[in-house]
Order: sequence, then structure tokens, then C-alpha cells
Amino acid sequence: MAVHTVVSGDNLWRISLAYGVPISIIQKVNGLVSDRLVPGLNLYIPDQDLPERFYQLKQGDTFWNLSQQYKTSVQAIVAANPMLNPTALPIGARINIPTMQKYQMETLVFFDAIEGSPYVETLNNLSGSITYLAVFTYSFTEEGELISINDAAILKQAKALNIKPLLVISNYDVQMFSAALAGTVLQNKEKRATLIQNLVRIVKEKGYAGVSVDFEFVPPERRNDFTSFLKELKKGLGNLTLQLNAHAKSSDLPTNRLVGFLDYRAVGEIVDIVSVMTIDYGYAIGPPDPIAPVWWVEEMLMYATSQINARKVMMAMSLYGYDWSLPAQEKPAEMIPVENAQNRAIDGWLPIQYNNVAQAPTYSYNLMGQEHVVWFEDIQSIKEKYKQMQAYDLLGATYWRLRFPFPQNWAYMEKNMKVLKG
Repeated sequence: MAVHTVVSGDNLWRISLAYGVPISIIQKVNGLVSDRLVPGLNLYIPDQDLPERFYQLKQGDTFWNLSQQYKTSVQAIVAANPMLNPTALPIGARINIPTMQKYQMETLVFFDAIEGSPYVETLNNLSGSITYLAVFTYSFTEEGELISINDAAILKQAKALNIKPLLVISNYDVQMFSAALAGTVLQNKEKRATLIQNLVRIVKEKGYAGVSVDFEFVPPERRNDFTSFLKELKKGLGNLTLQLNAHAKSSDLPTNRLVGFLDYRAVGEIVDIVSVMTIDYGYAIGPPDPIAPVWWVEEMLMYATSQINARKVMMAMSLYGYDWSLPAQEKPAEMIPVENAQNRAIDGWLPIQYNNVAQAPTYSYNLMGQEHVVWFEDIQSIKEKYKQMQAYDLLGATYWRLRFPFPQNWAYMEKNMKVLKG
């Protein structure tokens, strides 16, 4: 694949001519709404080259052995990694292997049913790239009774498209996560049992493929109770899928108010999938920062895979960016789809800078005297995330959320990876 970084003087006609790709295709896979461009914009250019996958070199590896393993040629591997000496391969280096033997992965995409179900067309278009659809969100009362949502239409659509729907259960209360609600139910065995019985009943009645647990701000002292909840819920679900959304952390931190309740090793032995939330390093009520800088993601994945079987782990990827008004503490940043973040830069002729440390694009601007900073993802930054996913041999990736368009991501995935279904 090719990534073209726009420079001053570029236009779509010249880029189309240089790569032999029609302008209409370049516009479609990059979400361009006009023929305008801006310096620093990274464009995904589809090509006829072999799909690429990534591999982390180990002791004893040779390009010859790798060419046999991945059914490609030594020449192709050498050409894809011009900086490496084939006779002195550095252990730990991550290389590109051109091959038709695509990386096999599972995906989970969040769908926020609390805002209704207007995304049928998007689901149709992306159905081949989605293994699980997490329908957000059911909640519960202090007695363990479920608070349901209008999910009939999205369930019908998901099943028709061979997508496995998961019922998301969260401690959501009046548009926010409630520590008190989680604590009240988790610490009481009878209320916990009621919640589990209700979940299992609804999942089976409606034909969900399983449950996605999305609890946040659970009091750290409820750590063992939360683990027990997962164990009891998995027993009730049997062969149905139990997936957990877990805040990222680089050490245990058992007293931390955000991640203390998560015993990675214990929950990893219980559930089928752990989605590590490798997103929101830069978050809405914090200072302007990249959403998921690669150095931070690396730390989070290193710890997660030291505690949990990597083949159970999904890493989270954002389909959004943030636009902060400065000073950032005065109001939360605006969450904007990646496509909108990119096109906002184009519309305002705002040059994009690519931060090589974070491996993420950013730009700034002034609107009516108000300074703004935007961080988001693009084809280059998301490719770096897939490199990490494959280096750790993870199960796959989790995406937040369906209604945020990021056509570069889906086009790259379709070309280079095989999404497992059914």
C-alpha cells in the first residue's frame, strides 16, 4: 500500500496520475468531500501490491524461513524492509511481510443504541469487517433489574449480516457511569444474582451472542466482587461470549479509582475477550494530547499481555479525534469523527503536522479569537496500531464507534487483513 503525504502544490489530478489511481477512488477511500487538499494530509492510495502484514523478529529468524512460513519471496521481504541487513537481522525489529496470507483477526464495533438506530447503511457497508457488534447500552437498577433499550431493529440487522450482537451492560445512570450503582449491586450477592439472571434471560430471549461488560469507576474495594460477578455471569452464559472492556494500565494499581477494580490476571482467566481500552490518553476534559500515542499503547499492551493470554486480547482503536478549545479546562473537548477532523483542516486550510513520537496527526487554529488544538487518527497512525496488534499476536481490535466515519481504516483493513466471521 502507499501513503502519500500532501505537500504544497499537490492536487488530486497530479496524485492520481502519479499512482495510476482514479481521483474518484482516492476521494472515496479518504473521505474527501471536495478536490481540496492541505499540506500534511496523509492519503491512503490503493494499489495492486500484495497485502502487508507485520512480524516481530525472533532469535533464529531468517528472511528465507519467513518467506516459507508466509508463502512469499525473500526478494519481496527485502524490498519491503530496505533498512535491514538480511544477514544481520535485529531481534525485536518489526518488519513488513508482503503476502497473500493475511493476518486473521476478530473485530468488535460499538453501536450506541441510546441514540436510536439510524446507521443501517453504515452497518451494511462495513458488515464484512465486523465480527461483533456491541449494542450500547443496557443498565440496571440498585435491585439488579435491567433497564432495557430499543434494540429490535439493530438486532435484526446484525443477524441478517452475520454479525454477532453483544448486549452491553454498564453502570450507566443518567448519562454517566455511577460508582455508587456498581458498588451497591456488586457487593450484594442477592442483587448480583438478580442482575445475572436477568442478563442471561434477556440474552437468550433476544438471541444475543453474548454480553459485553462496560463498567467504569467501580470502587476499588469492589475488586473481588467484580471478579466474582464475571465468574458467575460466565457460568450463566455457558458457551455464549463474555467480553470485557478494560481500562488500560501498565501495572496493577489496585487502589486506583479508575482501574483498581480490574484484576487483569483473574478476569483474563474468566472471560472470552478482553478489550484493552488503548484510547483516550488525550481525553475530553484533559489537556490537548494524542488519543493513543504509540509509546503509551506499547506500555499498555506489554502489561496486558503479561497478565492475559494475547489471543484473548483486543486493543481499542478510536474512530474519532478531539478538538480542544484553550484553555482546555474551561470546557470539554469536542469529540469529532476522524473524517470530520481531517476535513475541518482541509476546509480551513490548516496544515497538518505529524508527530513522529506519538505517531499521530495534529493541527491548531484560531476561531473568533479562541485557540483550538486538534488531535486525531489517520491512515499512517492507524497502520502503526495494526503493527502493534500483530507484533503482540492479539485476537483483534475494538472500535469506538460505528457512527464515526473513518474510511481509510476500513479500506486498509479490507486490503490487508482477514476478519473472521460466524
